[in-house]
Amino acid sequence: MIMTTPLFESSITTLPLLARGKVRDIYAVGDDQMLIIATDRLSAFDVVMPDPIPGKGAVLTAVADFWFRKLGHIIPNQLTGIDPETVVAPAEREQVRGRAIVVKKLKPLPIEAVARGYLIGSGWKDYQASGKVCGIPLPAGLQMAQQLPQPLFTPSTKAAAGTHDENIDFATVEKLLGQALAAQVRDATLRLYTEAAAYALTRGIIIADTKFEFGQDAAGKLYLIDEVLTPDSSRFWPADTYQVGVSPPSFDKQFLRDYLETLDWNKKAPGPKLPPEILEKTAAKYREALSRLTG
Repeated sequence: MIMTTPLFESSITTLPLLARGKVRDIYAVGDDQMLIIATDRLSAFDVVMPDPIPGKGAVLTAVADFWFRKLGHIIPNQLTGIDPETVVAPAEREQVRGRAIVVKKLKPLPIEAVARGYLIGSGWKDYQASGKVCGIPLPAGLQMAQQLPQPLFTPSTKAAAGTHDENIDFATVEKLLGQALAAQVRDATLRLYTEAAAYALTRGIIIADTKFEFGQDAAGKLYLIDEVLTPDSSRFWPADTYQVGVSPPSFDKQFLRDYLETLDWNKKAPGPKLPPEILEKTAAKYREALSRLTG
């Protein structure tokens, strides 16, 4: 992993820009491939912060690459194996080095595939209100951060920028995708999560929950796309300090969220300027997740 000057926004002029997400900039490489650059932007409460987190994009790319390789036997993924530096001009290579991938262009499914192994976040709120998570009934008396009897597939809609994803039940997924594809996505999600969570535990990390995204090629074949089991798409907890009933500290942007909660800020854009020590501590959380997982 190569650490360079923080990159808030890429400026590749030799390829057509397709989209800028909260973190990733996406460019077209011909008709059937895309260059995805993980910048050092960080969003919290659906607002992109004005200051980049040094090295964050490189960490996200390294973590996702690790999992794509490790879980490739479960489902094919978007990777092409093409070196990103070969698809941009020499003067633009610094922007992609260590933080970009070239992927197949696939049609994304219109859902977020969430797997939960522990009761936290919106799942905990759901459970407190109804005794269920995404319409799935759970035993009474579970506590915050408790491990679930078995991992749950708790999908959500893909919200437009600036709005929140909405949890949906499996029947809604079947309506959106059809029964066969819905079952395939659910089964792949739970298998990916179960295998990853078991491995992470051997490295001292609990994966409380995570979200996957899937896409299809022209023939309808299913692929794992986007980012996989990164600190941005997952809740990673240190196993050695985990206890039921309290929200554990995370190797992710939860540290930054907790800091933002102490500010007089309405959680609307623009985000507040971040002090250097908060930027560095957030960056350190991301680096620790990478070093723990990959050794």
